Amino acid sequence: MKNTKLALGLAVIAIGFTSCKDEKAEQDEKKVDSYVMYVDSLGNVAAADAEGNWEGIEASYQLRAGEAEAAIANMKDNADAQARLDASRAKYEALKAKVEAQKMEAQAAAVVSTPNNKQQMRNALFGEGKMGEDMNFSWVNAANIHNVYQQFIHTVENNKDKYSREDWDEIKLMYEALDSRKNTVEKEGLSAEDNRKISGLKVKFAPMYTLNRMGAKSGEMKRAKE
Repeated sequence: MKNTKLALGLAVIAIGFTSCKDEKAEQDEKKVDSYVMYVDSLGNVAAADAEGNWEGIEASYQLRAGEAEAAIANMKDNADAQARLDASRAKYEALKAKVEAQKMEAQAAAVVSTPNNKQQMRNALFGEGKMGEDMNFSWVNAANIHNVYQQFIHTVENNKDKYSREDWDEIKLMYEALDSRKNTVEKEGLSAEDNRKISGLKVKFAPMYTLNRMGAKSGEMKRAKE
C-alpha cells in the first residue's frame, strides 16, 4: 500500500513537472510568435508614420527581440523557431535601413531648400544660384558685368543697416573677387561706356563699406557690454 501511494505521488509530481515544462514551452513559443507578428505588423505602417515614430518602434522591437532570443535559448528543439527569428530580424533590418535612408534624403533636401546665411547673401548679391562657395565668376563677361556690379552695389546699399561685421567681411571678399574678374573681362572687350558706369558704382562702395563695417563693429561691442 505504501509503495502504491509512493508511486502515485511520484506520478503526480512527474505530471506536474511535465505540465510546468509544457506551459513554459508554450510561453516561449508565444514570445517568438509575438516577435514575428510585431515585425510583420510594421510592414503595414506607412513610411511617414514609421519615420516619425521610429524611436518607439525601435524600443518595442528591442524588447520583443530580447524576449524571443531568451525563449529560443530555453528550447531544446529550436531550429524552426530560430529560423523564424532570423527571417524576422532580416525583415526588420531592411525596414530600418529604408527608414534611415528616407531620413537622410529628407535632411539633404532640407539643406538644399534652406541655404545658409552666406549662400542667401550670395543669392541676393548676384542672383539665385549664380555664386557658390568657390567664388567662381566665370559666368561674368563683358556683356553682363555692368549689371552684376549694379545688382551687387544696390543690394549692399539697400541692406547696409542689416549686415553684421562678419557679413561685411564676406561682402568685401566677394567684391574683391568680382574686381579680379573685371580685370580679365576688360581684356575681353569691355566697352568704355560700361567701364565708366562700373567705376561710378565702385566709388560708392569704398566709403559705404568702411563706415558701415565700423558701425556694425561698434554696435556689436555695445551689445556685448550690455
